[in-house]
Amino acid sequence: MMREIILASKSPRRAELLRQMGIKFRVVGSGLKEEEASFPFREGVQQLAYLKAEAVLKTEKVFSSTQGIILAADTIVVKNGQVLGKPADKHEAAQMLTFLSGDVHEVMTGICIINQETGQVWREVEITRVYFRSLTDGEIKAYVASGEPLDKAGAYGIQGLGGLLVEKIDGCYYNVVGLPLVKTMQLLRNCGIKILGGGR
Repeated sequence: MMREIILASKSPRRAELLRQMGIKFRVVGSGLKEEEASFPFREGVQQLAYLKAEAVLKTEKVFSSTQGIILAADTIVVKNGQVLGKPADKHEAAQMLTFLSGDVHEVMTGICIINQETGQVWREVEITRVYFRSLTDGEIKAYVASGEPLDKAGAYGIQGLGGLLVEKIDGCYYNVVGLPLVKTMQLLRNCGIKILGGGR
């Protein structure tokens, strides 16, 4: 029987990455408000992903099969012990970019998969170090004016114009976009999903 995969996120970037992996899925938002990950952030971001998956599991009563799999993720940007979420407005976006300029920060994505049939839960986290080059006031102003930073944690999107702000990264690029592909593949294989010839 075909396993139905539900993405517990309305992020268009995560949806596009899943399609890139050749995965068929449908989107069901968790309905949870954005929360700040608790410290230690590594565990906190995994917990947020779990809460998203659990919320969908509780509300999504009808699968087209009895073997539904729920995938949830949560991404945070952390620098100097401070979590940078989505900016409230252009002014806050500029402040975040100034804070990140010329320094290194971490992007953490917690992933959670719940197998609805067995009740099994898998959790993982991916951490990527991102090095920003030193930005001029004019560059920050121009990037904020593009509108790209306003719906993204840390006020930038590496897959767009924000890629011009990044000098280098240490770790998974796709994690910075919002979903680390290899870890996601490995967790889905745990549920028997065949990706690139793997799975049961």
